[in-house]
Parts: sequence; structure tokens; C-alpha cells
Amino acid sequence: MKVIILGAGLAGVSSAWYLARAGHEVTVLERRSAPGMETSYANGGQISVSHPEPWANPSAPWTILRWLGRSDAPLKFRLRGADGAKWRWALAFLRECSARRSERNTDAIARLAVASLAALRELRAHLNLQYDQSTRGILHLFFNAAEMRAAERRARRLESYGIEAKLCERGHCLDIEPALADSRSPFVGGIHAPSDESGDAHKFVQALAAACAERGVQFFYDTQIEALDVLGNSVGGVNVVSGRGMRGQYRADAFVCALGPYSTLLAARYGERLPIYPVKGYSVTLPAGSGAPQVSITDESRRIVLARLGDRLRIAGTAELDGYNTAIDLPRVRAILERAQTLFPHCGEAAAAQFWAGLRPATPGNVPIIGRSHIKNLYFNTGHGTLGWTLACGSAQILTACVEGRVQGLEFPLWT
Repeated sequence: MKVIILGAGLAGVSSAWYLARAGHEVTVLERRSAPGMETSYANGGQISVSHPEPWANPSAPWTILRWLGRSDAPLKFRLRGADGAKWRWALAFLRECSARRSERNTDAIARLAVASLAALRELRAHLNLQYDQSTRGILHLFFNAAEMRAAERRARRLESYGIEAKLCERGHCLDIEPALADSRSPFVGGIHAPSDESGDAHKFVQALAAACAERGVQFFYDTQIEALDVLGNSVGGVNVVSGRGMRGQYRADAFVCALGPYSTLLAARYGERLPIYPVKGYSVTLPAGSGAPQVSITDESRRIVLARLGDRLRIAGTAELDGYNTAIDLPRVRAILERAQTLFPHCGEAAAAQFWAGLRPATPGNVPIIGRSHIKNLYFNTGHGTLGWTLACGSAQILTACVEGRVQGLEFPLWT
């Protein structure tokens, strides 16, 4: 079967690999000049199987209310330019906060995350991929007694999914990450997830794209998607404009939309309303200092993550609902850096920090959209929110099964 994939980020390139490995003829179209240049470029770096809980949970509405008016709030809803799509997404988010829906979503994400980590490890070993990966796990830090009580319940639930999660007192946290000894933030304990990993998603995408090309996948960069050629209930081709302004069409048997937050805009033109909104996040990358952590860290109170990527430190966090605006709000991104310096005073040289903002394709309940559209040969692999790196390989395997029509036996609740 000939398959065209729209988008060369984590979702698109991972899909290309598994489809090509299954024997399909694959072409990838990407508007940027290289793979992994948008959402996958400078994300938090964590493969966080131990964090399947969606943002939408029973405590979320009250937490968000406490954050209102704070310039450093982990979640910011910008009223400026509050379009209908933003309000619809926000209302859907509140609906997903019910205990029943939150539990269902957690279950789906956890099972997919476990399968995806296993797939990543197999893929890394098979191709000998190098992307500044670390297999030291993730240490989730908590800062008061109430958080620790909730952490105990959370650890038990993670264990029920087969996700190793060890509850740690403060002293044990220091044993796991000695750099915390200099912390100016009074954390009281944590959860250590030793099976979690971290790594540079951008380097991973580039390495995997090279492996795809060796297997025969064709990549066309600087290629803007103009429209799908839909006839009846089938896509015949995709119309594009190259970087030189040349128009053309690529034809195939099946088409995969892996355009991240821009999937919504394309799908809407053909009668699909995807429940996805672009949620902006920030990251800071700086040369790692002598006091930078070796173990990846999640600050549970501020929703900030830190990941060691070779000789660099990546710090990421926050969520903003502000449409497709990728402008960097300097006070917010500097607040991320300052929080990291509170946790690790000698983490790196702030003057050399690089700031970045990217758009996560988020569904209200954090469960991605993987499956066929109402158009019989158009498929989606998108909507992974903050877990795109964590869920990439498992999602691509499911997408391949969908394209091939062998969905029986898949436990993941496919979107149709």
C-alpha cells in the first residue's frame, strides 16, 4: 500500500517507520526544511510513563481557580482573542474533570504509555539510536504533607498498571539525586519512577528519519499542504506548494494526518471537528552546570520538568491557551528558569540560556486521536498534548494497525 504522511514530527516520523517496516511504500510531506522542527523541537525531554494522569481531573477546576491572576501560573487562559474554539475546548476540559472520565482517560494513557516505552526500547536497540538518552528514571518532587498523601495513592495506582513507582522520603530523594542537597526549595519527598527515561526528542526524530530514508521512505521538505483532493468518501491525493512556489499533487492509497495542533485546521475543511486545541508551552535549554541534576526531575507543585540531555539541561513547563501564537512571554519563561535555579542553584549559566515556545496538540482529556476519519482512507495520529514523546512509538504502532485494518485485539480505545 502507498501511504502519504502529512507532518514530520514525532508522530509523523514514528508512523513512517512502522508503516515502512510493515512493507508499505511511505512518503512524508513537511512544510519545514527538516524533521522535528516544531512541537518536537525543544520539548521537556521526558518519557514519563509515570505521569498518565490527565490535567483534567476532579481537583483541576479548583487548582486552576487558585492560579488565576498569577503571572507564573502553570496554566494560563488568555482571554485576549478568546475564540469559539477556545471556549468549546475549555468546556470540554471541565467535562473531562469528572472522576469517571478522568479514571477512564488515565487508564487509556497508562496502557498506551507502557506499550510505547517497550516499543521505544526495542526500536532503540534495533537501530542503535543515539539522542542523549538517559535511563535513570524520573524523580517527582512534592512540597507538603498533603501532596505526599496524594503521592502515596498515586504510587499504588501506578503499580497497578505495572509502572514501578517508589515512594521516597526526603533523604531517599537526596540519595537518588545528590544535587538536591543544595536546593533552596523545601521539598518533603517524592516518587521515583526508575523505568522512566529522558532524551532529546529532536535528535530522536532526526535519527529515526535517517533510518526511515535508508528503508526507502521518501521525505519532501519545504512542502506546504494546500488541500486534500477528496472525491466522494475518499482522498485521491494531496495538493502541495513547494518552497520554490511550484504546485503539485501526491497520490496514494492512504493518508495520515500527523500535523500536531494544525491537524484541526486541515480536518475542519473536510467536515471533521477534532477536539484539539494548541496549548503553548515553554522551554529553556542551557549548558549544564556542576550542580545540574543527573536524574530527570518533575516539580509537581509548579508543573515544571528538568531533563539532562548530555552536556545540556532542558527545563520546560507551563500551559497557555492563546491560539496559534508562538511568541515567547519573557516573564513566564524566565520564571521557569528561576524555579529551576531555586531547586538547583548551580544548574547552569543563565546568561547562555536559549528560550523556546511550542504548541502542543491537546485534547480535553489528554487521550490522543488515533484512527480513521469519516473519510475511509484518511487517518489521524495527533492530539498527544504533553505526552507526545512518551506515546510516540506506541501510537505509531496503533496507527499502522488502523491503516492495515487489523484493529481487533487492540486494547487502546481508538477514536473513530
